Amino acid sequence: MKQISPDQLKDLIQGLQYRGYITIGPTLQNGAIVYSEILDINDLPIGITDSQKPGHYRTTQTNSNAIFNYVVGTQSIKRFLYPPIQKIFSAKFTEKKIEIQELDKPSQRYAFIGIRACELEALKIHDTIFSKSEFKNSRYTTLRHNSLFIAVNCSKAEKNCFCTSMNTGPEVKYDYDLLLTEINKNERHYFLLEVGSEKGEDIINEFDFSDADESEINEKYKVIEKTKSQIEKFLETDGVKESLLQSFESPVWDDIAKKCLACGNCTMVCPTCFCMTVEDYTDLERNSAERIQKWDSCYTLEFTYIHGGSVRVSVGSRYRQWLTHKFATWQEQFGTFGCVGCGRCITWCPVGIDVTEETTKIKKLSQLQTTSLEEL
Repeated sequence: MKQISPDQLKDLIQGLQYRGYITIGPTLQNGAIVYSEILDINDLPIGITDSQKPGHYRTTQTNSNAIFNYVVGTQSIKRFLYPPIQKIFSAKFTEKKIEIQELDKPSQRYAFIGIRACELEALKIHDTIFSKSEFKNSRYTTLRHNSLFIAVNCSKAEKNCFCTSMNTGPEVKYDYDLLLTEINKNERHYFLLEVGSEKGEDIINEFDFSDADESEINEKYKVIEKTKSQIEKFLETDGVKESLLQSFESPVWDDIAKKCLACGNCTMVCPTCFCMTVEDYTDLERNSAERIQKWDSCYTLEFTYIHGGSVRVSVGSRYRQWLTHKFATWQEQFGTFGCVGCGRCITWCPVGIDVTEETTKIKKLSQLQTTSLEEL
């Protein structure tokens, strides 16, 4: 394990750019933490912290020089590896034939800085869906393979975090190239740096970073334990799948529908949601066309439209589909939950619907119904 200063982190960022990486990191934009291209360490949210609770998000400037003293921002790195809008192919029409023009493989090489444990878990889920399934997404796979991931152990938690319930954080344990732990204590500000891959080792070998001593290494575990102690939200995942699958007619869905706006915010900010739609466009002279893929949401009425109308007309049925997929049928499809406990869906829900509370209600009702049936 190495110990590096903020100036050495700056050198590391510049070294990545010299290698041809597009450096992507957290930035402060319009009062929110947003992943965007950074050119220098000063582009990072120095001294910024955040406050999150159901339906609430605020950032605050502090006197601290900490760089990663926030939880998670409005978006994950999903939008870089699986863009919201992307062209699939274009076509030209001639008198005798249709010529399909497929796109070249993406050439971007991203270096993501500041990725959290829950986001790496979401990336692992997308790997299963896009790279290891029968129908592979070649553009995602190429971008993923070309990217470098510099993760950060969380140094704080907020009221919507429940990563410990999903076994996805706050400590980063795997799937990183480099790992930072920020220590800002007793007027000392430095980072512990760990290597997690050959790609990361190759980069670190270019720098003369000093080894961390035992007392510095111990600070890492203090940071992690402090963050764990700050996590207040809990979701008991045992039996959730069975409860949801048995609760198709639960009254909870109607109660949620009274609040839910079906806006789709939760699906847009979720780091694992991957639903999309396809639109075809033709020029006015009908000489060419293109097919565009766009993110979609199971909350829209058109999402389940088939000949004759939409399958899920009520808001309650659409929320039921989303929640049941995340915590039940996702397991049947991909062998894992579709939730990583980042809390974004709770933060960015305009009416503050809490996925952990609603899931717990459904589980309790399901258990009561099962008990009543057994008594009969």
